[in-house]
Amino acid sequence: MTSPGDPCHEPRACDGALARAFGFLGKRWNGVILGTLTSGPAGFSELRRAVNGISDSVLSERLTELAKAGVVQRSVHEGPPVAVVYQLTPAGHGLLPAMNELTTWARDNLPAVAEL
Repeated sequence: MTSPGDPCHEPRACDGALARAFGFLGKRWNGVILGTLTSGPAGFSELRRAVNGISDSVLSERLTELAKAGVVQRSVHEGPPVAVVYQLTPAGHGLLPAMNELTTWARDNLPAVAEL
């Protein structure tokens, strides 16, 4: 058995990439917004209605972060009226298999919020 001071002892650590992924996706609303966009492009108002409980300012902030990270694309469609549409980028679509696995795992292993 090794002790914490033993040079042969390697401390446990989460893989840095996994820690970054959960830090990003675990930020309040990011995963829910991405999950909502899996159904296809959506405007700001549609996203606000779909993401229950999010404020306009927080939704705007999160969409900006998701766009900067390269997982969401913001497109402005000239009007009238002018419309802004958000959709997953190829990198965002790359998250779908992992999100589908997390969804399946949650259905099988986590109680619904009302049960907590």
